[in-house]
Amino acid sequence: MTDSGMRMSHRARQRSLVLLLLLALLGFASAAAAAPSPPSAPAESVRAGSSPSAAAVARWGDRRVDEVSFLTTHNAFTNYGDSRWSSANQSESVRAQLDNGVRGLSLDTHWYERSTWLCVISFGSDCYPSDVYLCHGDCKTFAGVTYALPRQTFHGTMQTVVDFLASHPQEVVSVFLEDYVSADQLRHSLSRVRGLQEMLLRPDDWGVRQNGWPKVADLVTSGKRLLIFSDRPDREHLGVMYDKSWTVSNFWSLGDLGNDLTCVSRWADVPLNRQEPGFRRLFTMSHHRNVPTVLTAAQDNGAKLRNRIADQCRTATGGREPNFVSVDFHRLSDGSGHTPASIVTELNASR
Repeated sequence: MTDSGMRMSHRARQRSLVLLLLLALLGFASAAAAAPSPPSAPAESVRAGSSPSAAAVARWGDRRVDEVSFLTTHNAFTNYGDSRWSSANQSESVRAQLDNGVRGLSLDTHWYERSTWLCVISFGSDCYPSDVYLCHGDCKTFAGVTYALPRQTFHGTMQTVVDFLASHPQEVVSVFLEDYVSADQLRHSLSRVRGLQEMLLRPDDWGVRQNGWPKVADLVTSGKRLLIFSDRPDREHLGVMYDKSWTVSNFWSLGDLGNDLTCVSRWADVPLNRQEPGFRRLFTMSHHRNVPTVLTAAQDNGAKLRNRIADQCRTATGGREPNFVSVDFHRLSDGSGHTPASIVTELNASR
């Protein structure tokens, strides 16, 4: 090959390489243009992340604690999820109840003294230390009826509540204690719940009696999202409110047949329409029978509950809506299209 031919061949190879390089660059640019851009964060999460107080207002508005209704479960601890109860009031575990919209829990606290005899006759399955447990009447009489195995400690259930609140920073939960323990026993049990004190609402710190209930959004922003009530008066120093001082409440039973729909006060000296200067008590409304069953709960939890609120309790309380609607088997209803959860949603929408 001549020198001239070799130079021409070399220039041709250069042009080919340049052309290939240009094609490669164009292909890369086209692929980059076609590739989807990373998804941007939703506007809601940006707003919520940028300002906790703004997120709280978006969730709760300007409503005070006494202007909100909460779905509440009667004897929340007697359920088929947490222990082996043969006579239960709820189908789900306490955590599942919270996950499914329950924001009020009623619990019965009892002191259980360790029993060597029960440990022996149960072949080691009932060997528990002395502590505060959740029992229904007695902690030693009838397994599955007055207590259940595994035994449910009060502090363990309260830890479930606190853990739920920690993972749901916009929510508020109230606990109602039917209390059969001493203040010191209750204090010792509560002291073992990690994170509880940081979340516990102490009404004296907020001047509730003088200024009324705070806005829910303010509680959320402050982190004080746990309210505890007891039917015993000697534990306010623990941050546990005496329910007779802070609430009005109707008599709890619908009767054996479920036909006692009157709304009368649980306490003769605290009428449901009680008025106090500058302060409004919370209204806890109970709606369940003497003996719970899934069949009777399904009959009671729909239109009957909704109509009782409108026709009986609203009149008895002087026009007030219930702040806590307490039922058995909260997910059951009568097929009317009304459930305890939907009724609570309707109450909140009407305020």
